[in-house]
Amino acid sequence: MIPIRRVVRIVGTALRFRLDTIPRALQIDHWTRYLFPTSLLPVPQTPEAKRFRLALERLGPVFIKFGQLLSTRRDLLSVEYADELARLQDRVPPFQSATAIATIEREIGRPLNAAFGTFSEQPLASASVAQVHEATLTSGEEVVVKVIRPGIEQVIRDDLALILALAKLLERLSSDARRLHLIRVVEDYEKTILAELDLLRESANTVRLRRNFESSPLLYVPKVFDDLSSVNVLVMERVKGVPISDLATLREHGTDLKKLAERGVETFFSQVFNDNFFHADMHPGNIFVDVSDPANPSYIAVDCAIIGQLTKEDQAYLARNILAFFDEDYAEIAKLHSESGWISSSANALEFESTIRQLCQPFFQRPLAEISFGSFLIALFSAARRFDMEVQPQLVLLQKTLLNIEGLGRQLYPDLDLWTTAKPFMDKWTREHYGPGAILKAVVDQGPGLMELLPRVPELLLTGSRQLPELGRLAVEQKQAMENLTSALLSERRR
Repeated sequence: MIPIRRVVRIVGTALRFRLDTIPRALQIDHWTRYLFPTSLLPVPQTPEAKRFRLALERLGPVFIKFGQLLSTRRDLLSVEYADELARLQDRVPPFQSATAIATIEREIGRPLNAAFGTFSEQPLASASVAQVHEATLTSGEEVVVKVIRPGIEQVIRDDLALILALAKLLERLSSDARRLHLIRVVEDYEKTILAELDLLRESANTVRLRRNFESSPLLYVPKVFDDLSSVNVLVMERVKGVPISDLATLREHGTDLKKLAERGVETFFSQVFNDNFFHADMHPGNIFVDVSDPANPSYIAVDCAIIGQLTKEDQAYLARNILAFFDEDYAEIAKLHSESGWISSSANALEFESTIRQLCQPFFQRPLAEISFGSFLIALFSAARRFDMEVQPQLVLLQKTLLNIEGLGRQLYPDLDLWTTAKPFMDKWTREHYGPGAILKAVVDQGPGLMELLPRVPELLLTGSRQLPELGRLAVEQKQAMENLTSALLSERRR
């Protein structure tokens, strides 16, 4: 049941910030405007995008997180809205430390001092879903303890129900809203935010990512203490590094920023193409730098609640798109989308190729170091939507992550050449999936099935040859039936 008081607050916030002026961009039918009798209210001078952000901030954590998600969907939003929503901050006052301690003791099944030597009651950080406390174990190891905010799940579910109801209303009223698949966007958001409530899932993600980079100089992932972790509590190794956005401190340590930027790209492509398991929330707040060896800096990643994985088809789509993009092979890019079934079968192939060409050419008028593949993906998804392309949720996560990595990399080192750094991963992936070794492996894997089929080949050929006359007769009958139907329709029309 949707709480009426919450509905009243949302409507009041919408009126205060005159959000009714925003749906004009969605081309809502003229008659529906009478459902919103707000024309007598003054329209603020504040730009619409800023009013939208302020309204989301006023409505609280769930709407803030939804706005943050929307800010990554630059295939759906204008630059103005995406940039404004990217400024949303998930700042929430901490809940009482006594409540956090009670939750921890309930989850671990023992008193706090039986597991922890020290525990800081002052939170290290606080957000809408959870807050984090510093502590030490009885063994002396420094850890951080993440605790889910009490009662937040019901708050989230209530607000999700409201957002989904609004999305359904907009899809009924607006053809543009239907084209943007607002209901699906909300459903994807629902999966993402509900996943953040399960710290056991985050624990498993962290353990796997740590294992993937265990012997790598690129990325360090903190250790998880499984025996102290549960759905509502996560205990992890306390790691100290320089925030990725703190350029002044990185420079003070003499950090090789060029190598750090390149290692960021290597880390991303290694996760996507080597492990097919990538951290999908790599914003500056979750990324730190180990500067103990400034000439060989490495990354530290925290908060593995959101993880992305690609199907083999998605990997192939991405790899071949990257290769085709830098080869300026527009026909191949268009072909990839057609083969994948992501654009309508009725779409004009030549028109789509022409659209891709017009999209790509401006990118190559810039130096190679200035080309952003993340921006290309955004532009590609936006253009393909005109041909009813279905953008897969996992590719949206990947696009968001790639944009973050590119943005951080170029902030560290403006002349970062994404293509030169990424090309070894592309070459390796292509060899492994399309080279002679891959073909031989496929033959070996399919060998038992082929050997079973081989003795039946003569029988199958004989059966097929016997059926050819029947197929030919059916084709003639089908042609005659179509001619009779056409003739009947024409006769009926003349009457």
